[in-house]
Amino acid sequence: MQGKMKVAVMTDIMKMGFVQKDIPQPRSNEALVKLEYIGVCGSDLHYFENGRISDFIVKPPFVLGHEAGGVVVEVGADVKHLKAGDKVALEPGKTCGHCEFCRTGRYNLCPDVIFFATPPVDGVFQEYVAHEADLCFKIPDEMDTMEAALIEPLAVGFHAAQTGGAHLGQTALITGSGCIGLVSMMSAKALGVSRVFVSDVVDKRLQKAKSLGATEIINGADKDVVKTVAQLTGGAGVDLVIETSGTEIAANQGIAALKKGGTLVFVGYSKSGMMNLAIGSALDKELTMKTIFRYRHIYPLAIDAVSRGLVDIKNIVTNVFEFDDIQKGMTESIHNKAEIVKSVIRIGK
Repeated sequence: MQGKMKVAVMTDIMKMGFVQKDIPQPRSNEALVKLEYIGVCGSDLHYFENGRISDFIVKPPFVLGHEAGGVVVEVGADVKHLKAGDKVALEPGKTCGHCEFCRTGRYNLCPDVIFFATPPVDGVFQEYVAHEADLCFKIPDEMDTMEAALIEPLAVGFHAAQTGGAHLGQTALITGSGCIGLVSMMSAKALGVSRVFVSDVVDKRLQKAKSLGATEIINGADKDVVKTVAQLTGGAGVDLVIETSGTEIAANQGIAALKKGGTLVFVGYSKSGMMNLAIGSALDKELTMKTIFRYRHIYPLAIDAVSRGLVDIKNIVTNVFEFDDIQKGMTESIHNKAEIVKSVIRIGK
């Protein structure tokens, strides 16, 4: 396919613009995808607002966006499992395939991963992308491309829940009800966790959690989270905590809310990268503490969960912005966090 496409670029801190680029040509192992929806991730907003995350520094002009759903328009000569017209969810990280971590199946830890919108690799706030076909997952007819774009954050939630050993009969607490908190809550429920509590200090986000199936919501600005969990569990505490807020206070609430022998999974990054934790309590309870980084081998499971109605992923979205309004979408997503839980950019159909 020949021609030009529109690309949204971050030109400076808090500034977006547009450029024209050639539509990419797919290699033999790639698919050319017409993008329709791109989710706005917290990392996109952090790069947009601050220009960096840890050692990853944006050097404008830079293309953000990595949560992608669209329709295949062309495939390379070696691609057999996809064809033009297929709706796909794009897993955004290409790994080397031969390092220790790739060879042992832990490809999310590959040190040479090329991941959309992680500097210096451009993302996909654009009309077309040529992507490795094995990382383009076909979605069923009953799903749409907005749901396809949301498979990426849902994969994080399933990886967190699976890492924590989520299963039938458990009770869990999710600390934080932003996008990743919501997908972690829905993933835990899909894996059979019987009761899932969600804590936060932003009421709009908590109400979204309740509408998506949280057993109970706890506003930490009004209630003592640990005491409330104790009351809800008859003093037993929860089996599993998934900490998505990246805050020290929530992490310590999780430690206090867990029953002996419970598991705490850290997902959210703290702003400083450091936390002071109640390790004495964790030792007394013989807690298991785990961390996750992105996900691995999750896309088929996540797509199946959405297609079978186990996860209502589309309803995490609170705001849809048109591609031409991407400046407004990014700015409002930063300045109106109390109201905007999850934004997506509609590239067009």
